[in-house]
Amino acid sequence: MHRVNLAIIGGGLVGASLALALQGAARARGWQICLIEPFAPGDGYQPSYDARSTALSYGSQQIYQRLGLWSQIAQRAEPITQIHVSDRGRFAAARLSAQDEGVPALGYVVENAWLGQCLWQALDRQVVSWRSPAQVTAMQALADGYRLSLDDESTLDCDLAILADGGRSGLREQLGIGVQHREYGQSALIANVSAQEAHRGQAFERFTEDGPMALLPLPDSRCALVWTRSSADAERLRALDEGRFLDELQQAFGYRLGALHQVGARHLYPLALIEAQEQVRPHLVVLGNAAHSLHPIAGQGYNLSLRDTLALAATLLDSRAALGDFTTLQAYLQRQRADQQLTVGFSDQVTRLFSTSAPLLAAGRSLGLLGLDVLPPAKRWFARQAMGLGTRPT
Repeated sequence: MHRVNLAIIGGGLVGASLALALQGAARARGWQICLIEPFAPGDGYQPSYDARSTALSYGSQQIYQRLGLWSQIAQRAEPITQIHVSDRGRFAAARLSAQDEGVPALGYVVENAWLGQCLWQALDRQVVSWRSPAQVTAMQALADGYRLSLDDESTLDCDLAILADGGRSGLREQLGIGVQHREYGQSALIANVSAQEAHRGQAFERFTEDGPMALLPLPDSRCALVWTRSSADAERLRALDEGRFLDELQQAFGYRLGALHQVGARHLYPLALIEAQEQVRPHLVVLGNAAHSLHPIAGQGYNLSLRDTLALAATLLDSRAALGDFTTLQAYLQRQRADQQLTVGFSDQVTRLFSTSAPLLAAGRSLGLLGLDVLPPAKRWFARQAMGLGTRPT
């Protein structure tokens, strides 16, 4: 039987970021942190045309700057200097620029493999231990923490368990934590594409009668595509040969980057809004996609989870109570409630508004985009949401 102070179930980007945010104070306080992850981190970063990527908001960049990691991440982070929002077949469009907002970039696009590598290398193995590859099969609540049963038949006790094992968390269900689940009836087709013209740091949000799409700038002149369609149509698009797929993508996106001439591996992800009905219990926190999983088109999911992570770390370090104290964990949730409600609501409403082909709503959407481009207060508000600064004072 082994015991640690903090067990993080899920050593992905959220779990590793929490470990990084806590490790300095943990070293001083004598805390031991254990990351439990089914997939062992790679031995080194390997560039790949098909790598999955994450859009980090300006606010998230500031978080990693404070954690001392940004200079490393920035080596392969592509700045988003402009965001172009348009509605196919309609005149209205909105443009956001980093220069107008007084920031070096509205956000950055980073390959997940590179971000993970930067995080894992920054962890102090004297404070943060790994159980990987390993999986927690059961969790038992104790008076002073949790007992975790692992798939190698070992057990691990902890003062505080962090459940960060993803949106389809089986442990969340096992613990009887319900979820609010709203299906969008859509799937996101994810792929990397190359275009004839350089993206010059531009990100594109394009809304069509068939669903929204985003094209985000990547290093090496690539773009990350997130194309939302009905689940059946997304399956059809994935099955097309490269030429026919690029033809349909070109028709939907247009020629703002010239001809699209290469697409990598295509992956589909069914889309739903998932919110855990409980995020804290005594000695337990639900974090990341296990707490809330959002539609990707607004680019808010990981950035909200990172803000949750930093708020949790700050609340734990500010508290004088024992690790896992329920009042402390409730204080964390109260601290983040407004941010979560605003971000989840913003993401859901943008998804619904820009996924409809109803004529009246589509016309209102077009007027909204036009107003966004000509009304500075509205544009400023929208830009702050996109930059992950929505609940911060101006």
